[in-house]
Amino acid sequence: MANISPRKLRDDLYCYSYEQDSNIPLVISVLASLIERNLARNERIAKNCTWALSKNVRTRVFDCHETPDMTIQSYLERIFRYTRAGPSVYVVAYVYIDRFCQLYPHFRISPRNVHRLLITTIMVASKYVEDMNYRNSYFARVGGLTTNEMNKLEMEFVFMMGFKFHVNVSVFESYCCHLEREVSIGGGYEIERTLRCAEEIKSKQIEERSCCSQITRVLL
Repeated sequence: MANISPRKLRDDLYCYSYEQDSNIPLVISVLASLIERNLARNERIAKNCTWALSKNVRTRVFDCHETPDMTIQSYLERIFRYTRAGPSVYVVAYVYIDRFCQLYPHFRISPRNVHRLLITTIMVASKYVEDMNYRNSYFARVGGLTTNEMNKLEMEFVFMMGFKFHVNVSVFESYCCHLEREVSIGGGYEIERTLRCAEEIKSKQIEERSCCSQITRVLL
């Protein structure tokens, strides 16, 4: 996969949609629809209220000079195509986006920052949820950025979030329910919940090791 610029992201984008490829998680369509609605609402607000623009210089790190000519749906599908990140990664990424917006209330998701915000949160969420991950340089190429840009976005995001990336099972489930409730088509979606939060998995592993240790002591 060659390096790509924002304007050329569409050039090597695969052409099939969710309906043609059942392997694409439903959560991608749900998340895309929700973010697109948020974008439309923010654009309406921005037209009428100049105060709605972000006044925090730090949040402008996500602004790009050239707006990518790609829909949110296509961008998320592209990320999935090249990274195969599991469904829970996108849910956790949405948790991070929501937390970020709460921490910086003047920040507004816009066409200029949404793509960078998505690739950054998905990469960070992937590192939290998945056991195996691609390098930052690979995520950069997937997102149409340089490695230096990707590294800078990750570092800025991590510090702006105060390193608070823990997502427990109850929070994860509540965001799944929120996504299902907010976006309903033809009776509604049921978000994939096949992967548990990393913390739950680690807890189970600790319990199993403790159990094995106790059994070993008994046998001895």
